[in-house]
Amino acid sequence: MSGRKILFVDRDGTLIVEPPDQQIDAYEKLQLIEGVIPALLRLRDAGYEFVMVSNQDGLGTESLPQESFDGPHDLLMRILASQGIFFGEVLIDPSFPHENRMQDGVPTRKPGIGMALHYLRDRSFDLARSAMVGDRQTDLEFARNLGVRGFLLAPDGDDWNTIADALGRDGRRAQVERVTRETRVRVAVDLDRDAEPSIATGHAFFDHMLEQLGKHGGFAFSVRCAGDLQVDEHHTVEDCALAIGEALRTALGDKRGIARYGSAPPREAEADGDGLRAAFVLPMDEALAEAVFDLSGRAYFVFDGVFPRTEVGGLATELVPHFFRSLCDAGGINLHLRVRGENTHHMVEACFKVVARALRVAIRRDGNVLASTKGRL
Repeated sequence: MSGRKILFVDRDGTLIVEPPDQQIDAYEKLQLIEGVIPALLRLRDAGYEFVMVSNQDGLGTESLPQESFDGPHDLLMRILASQGIFFGEVLIDPSFPHENRMQDGVPTRKPGIGMALHYLRDRSFDLARSAMVGDRQTDLEFARNLGVRGFLLAPDGDDWNTIADALGRDGRRAQVERVTRETRVRVAVDLDRDAEPSIATGHAFFDHMLEQLGKHGGFAFSVRCAGDLQVDEHHTVEDCALAIGEALRTALGDKRGIARYGSAPPREAEADGDGLRAAFVLPMDEALAEAVFDLSGRAYFVFDGVFPRTEVGGLATELVPHFFRSLCDAGGINLHLRVRGENTHHMVEACFKVVARALRVAIRRDGNVLASTKGRL
């Protein structure tokens, strides 16, 4: 499963308007920034979790009594919650700048990241897909220190709508590089963009098969592989499959909004509480192939078919099910693949095409619901 996407958000000047005295210590001072709620709802639906990070100079002292702060702050949190916006954590530094407050030797006051160090230690946190939104340069410095993207909310900069557009366009993309003693594989996928596949593995027939995945899967797909083909094609096929599976898994993210089943396949696609199933049957002359996908996060592969020949186009046919098994192992995919026919070329190509078509159905977005009673896939 790919890492969690976290949106770190400043409070004053970002969620709420900052008054001239720079203190929200009375209810009448509380005013939401224009467009903040619709934008946060879009980002929530895009899979972001929210963490508030705020400097509150002298909170708990005479200059900003705790009781004066708590009332408006609690009201803000209740307003956001009433709209379905929840913050997983609220990180507030109450110190004055001159105090230089530390945690584990790191300043806690923004742009210091002392309050957020646990996110760097959390392996489920995906830095590359997370971001920080604030209204000051210190917020952008905080983003750089943490290693996430930074957005500046300003009259001559971004507003909440453009920020939601930018982060919402992040899309389902992934790049994976797999390097072993036998191969070096680079895979890139963009599940939300249709483009001609770009494949170069050094094995012409295998290239032709991989092209089917991108073309019939309906997504941008490129593979580059330098493998030990002087030995045989096994390592090239296996490592490409593992890299492609990892790229698909990463690009799918938390799988929120994926179609539970497709309406296009000739057979009814199935769904249950634990995962998503998409079925597709595809003919190629005398050959007929069927693929059923379950993007449950649990790898399992079942193959039913016998190829008349042991080799086609320089590819050992025993590597066809091995490719899909490796794809499933790395991608957390449950795939049932069945093929019948007389012409080995037709049967192998039908396998790649039908898997691509079933995958196209399974990854299609349909709303924002996570289709699992478990709460994760």
